[in-house]
Amino acid sequence: MINIPRLTFYRQIHVQNTIGIKRGISCNRMATSTLSSVSHVHQTQTQPHILTNGSTRSFSASSPSQQPSNVGNVGFAEQDTIIGKQAHEPLTVDGIKARRAKAGKLIAPTASYSDSDMFKSPQAFDKPKAKRWDHLLTEESRARKPCALKQAAKHLKKPGLISLGGGLPSASNFPIDHLSMHVPAPPSFEGGDAATAEAGKYDVAKDENGGVYDLAIALNYGQSIGSAQLLRWVTEHAELAHAPPYADWRCALTIGSTGALEQAFRMFCDKGRGDAVLTEEYSFSTALETAAPLGIKVFGVKMDGQGLLPESMDEILEGWDEEARGARKPAVLYTVPSGQNPTGATQSAERRREVYDVCRKHDVYIIEDEPYYFLQMQPYTSHPPSNPPPHSDERAEVKPIPHPETVEQFLKQLIPSLLSMDVDGRVMRMDSFSKVVVPGSRTGWITASEQIVERYIRHAECCSQGPSGISQILMYKLVDETWGHEGYLRWLMHLRLEYTRRRNTILAACEEYLPREVVSWVPPAAGMFLWLRVDHTQHPQASTKSILEIEEDIFNSCIDKGVLAIRGSWFRAEQDVPPSGLFFRTTFAAASEDDMARAIERFGAAVRESFRLASD
Repeated sequence: MINIPRLTFYRQIHVQNTIGIKRGISCNRMATSTLSSVSHVHQTQTQPHILTNGSTRSFSASSPSQQPSNVGNVGFAEQDTIIGKQAHEPLTVDGIKARRAKAGKLIAPTASYSDSDMFKSPQAFDKPKAKRWDHLLTEESRARKPCALKQAAKHLKKPGLISLGGGLPSASNFPIDHLSMHVPAPPSFEGGDAATAEAGKYDVAKDENGGVYDLAIALNYGQSIGSAQLLRWVTEHAELAHAPPYADWRCALTIGSTGALEQAFRMFCDKGRGDAVLTEEYSFSTALETAAPLGIKVFGVKMDGQGLLPESMDEILEGWDEEARGARKPAVLYTVPSGQNPTGATQSAERRREVYDVCRKHDVYIIEDEPYYFLQMQPYTSHPPSNPPPHSDERAEVKPIPHPETVEQFLKQLIPSLLSMDVDGRVMRMDSFSKVVVPGSRTGWITASEQIVERYIRHAECCSQGPSGISQILMYKLVDETWGHEGYLRWLMHLRLEYTRRRNTILAACEEYLPREVVSWVPPAAGMFLWLRVDHTQHPQASTKSILEIEEDIFNSCIDKGVLAIRGSWFRAEQDVPPSGLFFRTTFAAASEDDMARAIERFGAAVRESFRLASD
């Protein structure tokens, strides 16, 4: 390895020994490479490339059959390599390791351009392309142009160029020289097994601590799509878990799913056009609060124990009356298919296909919000409530399914995502580290068609400029450099067992302390929420008090008794429509097992008191 001074590095420009990462296909060799003049460390902005045995390998941009889309609009090398076919192999965890070993080290200096096509497998391109969505995009979204300053970065490929352009501060003035974190190690993630991840300021130049991603890069400005280092992991993960069935899908890092949702709403919904969104009858309250200030009307679709009812959505769309509804026929569906917040409902594979088919029929774009997707649990096999809710056939006892032993088994047992069924490119899937690693990371990612990701990036360039660099390097060090794909999936396997145990604890408490004659529930199959249905028709004042009044009485009684259970009415998609029933949302995410039992006992006491039921 060349001994590079602390504040300098050599930027290699032309392409040599290019291999099959860009567009997922192998490339022939070029004859020459050029070494530019010395410049300040990381103060350049180039395409990511990979270094193996001292030679530079850079991503190619075009081929006779497939031209680059250039989502980042920073330009590619003036002379591209000839692209040939690469052997097709199924994407597996071991396959990713082999591809990376063949590719060599990823080199992506400060604010490097990258996109998912650089990191997808060859077979990802042997599929039809997505549909285009120009007819659904808002005027605001269509009007967004590429960031002029980021476009200027394409000139940094010129050998010997001295940049006085980009306002990238010198890393020498960053007051953070080193970060270190201790993380639990797979497969147990407990006890004394721990790993240490280190990040220094000049690790790439000095080839230390992995030599791929350092603080000089992470703490500086970056591309709005996110860092190439973490984008590579996200892209591989998306293909490994979902394998979208069309060719031109992409990923982009986000500042969490809530931020991504706000941008998505602005891309597809325009107050001036009278646009509207469909969602579950009871939906994530923050999503509703995001839509309201944008002037977007939200309409709720009826639900059962599996969540969204496709026949209800079809009926709503089929008979849509713009004048009566005060909005155009909705062209967007926002849904949380797994462990839905607030109801905890999980759509089966068949249900998801039915929902997708209705969306195809009515040309509806789907925003798939899936923070709990990997927290799918084994079926709950305890005794079902004596007073089951409607659709009680979904409460039938199910024989236990063996816990998966390998990550391949784990992925195979997961309910297929809407993204994995999306032959049109009509799904924007939102993933997040918030619920499965740490909420404070504010780091997630979207997966969607190339066109939609490009529009998303245009918005991010003028809004957030992408997620926090510190968050990105910490997540990279954790999920890529320390755990790898297998370690991360084993962490998810571990985490879902933790949530399964918590779910079983709160359900056992419900069976022991709640008055079954008026309270019922569906055991959640994913996530961290339990939705309790209270039969208001049996309330002694049902004829004189509304559902909201009874709900408020129980809520206030719960607070007096020392338990907080969230009122179901707060999650209504249509606040001006009377609630369909009386519900309370509880969570088993944080409270200790003893506290959960005490809380449910207090909730049961409040219900008994309101309904004038005898205490057990």
